[in-house]
Amino acid sequence: MSSMPIIPPFPATRLRRLRRTPALRALTTEVTLSASNLIWPVFVTEIAGGEGEIASMPGVERLTLDGAKRAAETAMRLGIPSICVFPHSDPDLKTEGCERAWDPENIGNRAIRAIKEVAPELAVMTDIALDPYNINGHDGLVRDGIILNDETVEALVRMALTQAEAGADILGPSDMMDGRIAALRAAMEANGHKDMAILSYAAKFASGFYGPFRDAVGASGRLVGDKKTYQVNPANREEALRCVARDLAEGADMVMVKPGMPYLDLCREVRDRFEVPTFAYQVSGEYAMIEGAIRQGWLSRDVVMESLIGFRRAGCDGILTYFAPQVAELLAQKG
Repeated sequence: MSSMPIIPPFPATRLRRLRRTPALRALTTEVTLSASNLIWPVFVTEIAGGEGEIASMPGVERLTLDGAKRAAETAMRLGIPSICVFPHSDPDLKTEGCERAWDPENIGNRAIRAIKEVAPELAVMTDIALDPYNINGHDGLVRDGIILNDETVEALVRMALTQAEAGADILGPSDMMDGRIAALRAAMEANGHKDMAILSYAAKFASGFYGPFRDAVGASGRLVGDKKTYQVNPANREEALRCVARDLAEGADMVMVKPGMPYLDLCREVRDRFEVPTFAYQVSGEYAMIEGAIRQGWLSRDVVMESLIGFRRAGCDGILTYFAPQVAELLAQKG
């Protein structure tokens, strides 16, 4: 009589068992996404007639101040905890010295105050960089073709102080100048804003994915040269990690990787190595590719949620995404 086989004639491990029904899949989901993981970037214009859809970002609009108020109310209704304000400023007011960047009445500061009028509990995040006000299109001051670091940092501090006075909750320095986090933190401490949060664009790469954003803020065609002397080389992982370490040492509370989807490996490494709140920006080019393909019928709208789950799986605590309101609406419908 032959003995029973030691190895059963069927798969010992059937991973499909836990995929069989929606209930089983829900029970074994490893990563979740909620509205509380989202920051919604919005563009606010000061130009008469400047509102409306942005051609390179279908479905995204520049807003008036009243439109920004309505967006804030929508965010509150959907449980989105934060809006990030980006200014679309008058091209006739752009200068070499970028003086309008720290004008208390610039459109960014007016938008902060307007949002706080209708949604005081909403966390308003700002962008700290000179490009919306710079006739050269750069994030920093330019002299003889050189982007000036220390002079730019001084200007960024002045810009940040007016944003803090306007009621901002989170400062988002996106300029990538050396030493700006330490300077911003010192200025906040010295001027009565000790509780101001800083979400540093710590690992911001010199990427080709920013093109539609430059359309949105009116910087397209203004850039003299490129931004490779201050943004990180896309090939450089260790340099990006050094930027993160520096910004945390200088006083950043949270850090960001930008762009998002091509740099998910950095998101995971930053989260694991530094164990601090880690964010990523699904930037305008990423949005335009996905939304454009959906509108052509090449992709289903399910890919939006899939892309954001990818950020969460990579370790991101939060995501800046133009899809925020539609995703939050879908999550609310699912209950």
